[in-house]
Amino acid sequence: MSRRTQAERDAMTVEIGYALFSGVMVAAATFAGLSLPALLLPLPDGAEHVLFRAGAALGTLAFALRVAHVLWRFPRAAEERRLPLPPVQPSQPGRTSPDS
Repeated sequence: MSRRTQAERDAMTVEIGYALFSGVMVAAATFAGLSLPALLLPLPDGAEHVLFRAGAALGTLAFALRVAHVLWRFPRAAEERRLPLPPVQPSQPGRTSPDS
């Protein structure tokens, strides 16, 4: 297994930070979308509790799915950006393989 370069480690650190930040934003939006009616409308206490709990549960799920999606996609995107290695040249002219 090859060692990662500093640039690859930095890219992974930035990608993890992006995944966490975007996960928090998606979770907050999901929680707010479900909980906002409980704050703005006069609802029974039971309905408010259900909306807050559903918002928390779906917000947590949305966070986990967003982070997993971003981090799952990153290695494939990094491989596509990596430059291909130059072809191996034979050690002697006229030979087809370096070890022949």
